[in-house]
Amino acid sequence: MRFTSEQRLDDSVLEREFTLGEIPGTLWTPGSASEQSAPVPLILMAHNNGLPKRDARLVARARLTAAYGYAVATIDAAGCGDRPRSAADEQARAELRRAMQAGEPVDEIFESLVGPLVENAVPEWRTTLDALLALPGIGGPVGYSGWMALGIRLAVVEPRIAAAGFFAGGYVPRAQREEARQVTVPLLLLLQWDDEGNPRQRALDLFDAFGTKEKTLHANTGGHTGTPWFELADGNRFYDRHLK
Repeated sequence: MRFTSEQRLDDSVLEREFTLGEIPGTLWTPGSASEQSAPVPLILMAHNNGLPKRDARLVARARLTAAYGYAVATIDAAGCGDRPRSAADEQARAELRRAMQAGEPVDEIFESLVGPLVENAVPEWRTTLDALLALPGIGGPVGYSGWMALGIRLAVVEPRIAAAGFFAGGYVPRAQREEARQVTVPLLLLLQWDDEGNPRQRALDLFDAFGTKEKTLHANTGGHTGTPWFELADGNRFYDRHLK
């Protein structure tokens, strides 16, 4: 892992850009992690369906979470953000735009787009996790926050993840809906009740399918991007219970 830039933000959070092979990422820590008396817990934060790590909402969440006492990391995994996309990905995205404009069913197009994104992203997130936990001042347990399809797969295959917070705002492929039954870590699911792009009943069915014995659903009125900011504080309390 090679750090390429570093800046101290107004809230005392230290923001560092890094590269790990071809993987670009950002790490936020509460001050200088090396100055902490004990290693701080780590939260992996991913945006839905491959949006870039510099997305303003993700950055704002990451900074506030780091100021709360966590190391927070995000990456642009394969096919996400500014990373190169395959010809199949570009074709699927073009077909998705056409179908949505025409009011046609889009589930199968999402399957062909999101499924490969998850498959390709998981190994890079695990590689990044290895490198992050080797840094001074950062330790377990590890939490996950954000993109539900990716988080389901990581929670199933990555034993170092101890708690997960998901946003029910992106398409979850059929494979991950089945894998949800294998998720056993404590779970917090945020649902926007009026999300125009996410069928409410599908999200409720998925919540019911999760195999964990400790799961909480927070539902708020409003559209896709209307999650209230107080949910961030509630989410940090959730992580406090399981990571600190």
